[in-house]
Amino acid sequence: MMDCLNEILKEYALDDNASPYGDGHINDTYLLSRKPYILQRINTGIFKDAEGLMENIANVTEYLREKIKAAGGDPDRETLTVIKTRKGENYYKASDGYCYRIYKFIDKALSYNKVEDPKQFYYAAKAFGRFAMFLDKYPAETLHETIVDFHNTPVRYEQLDAAIKADPKGRVKEVQAEIDFAMARREEAGKVVRAIAEGKIPVRVTHNDTKLNNVMLDEKTGEGVCVVDLDTVMPGSLLYDFGDALRFGASSGAEDETDLSKIWFDMELYEAFTKGYLEETGNILTETEREYLPFSAKLLTLECGIRFLADYINGDVYFKIHKESHNIDRARNQFKLVADMETKMDEMTKVVEKYSR
Repeated sequence: MMDCLNEILKEYALDDNASPYGDGHINDTYLLSRKPYILQRINTGIFKDAEGLMENIANVTEYLREKIKAAGGDPDRETLTVIKTRKGENYYKASDGYCYRIYKFIDKALSYNKVEDPKQFYYAAKAFGRFAMFLDKYPAETLHETIVDFHNTPVRYEQLDAAIKADPKGRVKEVQAEIDFAMARREEAGKVVRAIAEGKIPVRVTHNDTKLNNVMLDEKTGEGVCVVDLDTVMPGSLLYDFGDALRFGASSGAEDETDLSKIWFDMELYEAFTKGYLEETGNILTETEREYLPFSAKLLTLECGIRFLADYINGDVYFKIHKESHNIDRARNQFKLVADMETKMDEMTKVVEKYSR
């Protein structure tokens, strides 16, 4: 990228220098120090339709700006701001063949890879909930599907079926226990997709990657400032956002922890997140969405586990690994979390009821 930096900056009428920034796994990110701005190279290996992706982000953030202004907030800080090229485009395709975009830098705010305090998770939940609430009336059907079937769990099972059948690395015999665990839960894993198809759950604008590190928290107050990483904003269910946030944030350990005795579902963190999320979304959630909230945490964890399992069987072709067993370690970790959630489902339901009053 640095070879064509001047070309990119010229297209944006900027004179600046760039240095690597952050630890994202998908896009290459740089900080332009003078404005400051964030410059990103879009990973078009994963996001093949850069134009559609950036159209989503530009339209959603412009809509959010109006909602934030109406609520008395600061749109320059509380949502991403897409900087246009000199020609008014949302991104620039450079001579190296890659697509680049620039955002305003959000200052005096931090992101975290692990929950350090329940209040931190509570504020993250409020930020994600506010994001959903502001976008409640946005026409989800107008958005591009940037990754097709991203949270379509029945399709993820079909991909697991294909991996098992092909067994390109001869690994199936090693992971039969994990396959059996996944298959025993196949029928219920289609519950949300079926409810959407039957019109029982509304299709909404969803973030689809609600990890803790995708919220900027104020460095002084700790409150949620801005939801970032909008590449997977597309039509979906708020259950995906609620469940994935808990899969990532309410686990007692990292998702590749191999000592499974250290892995459980943290109910204190679950309650903190549920409280914050329902404080912001309580008026927009349907009765069925509310009923499915506890199950969604299990569903998204199960889905992630079968994706890790399928990738291990396929020979580790999607997720980055740092050792040969990395993906199966991750799958076992997620399945341990699922099993623990199953023992706590009644308790999880009571927490939702508590904050729904």
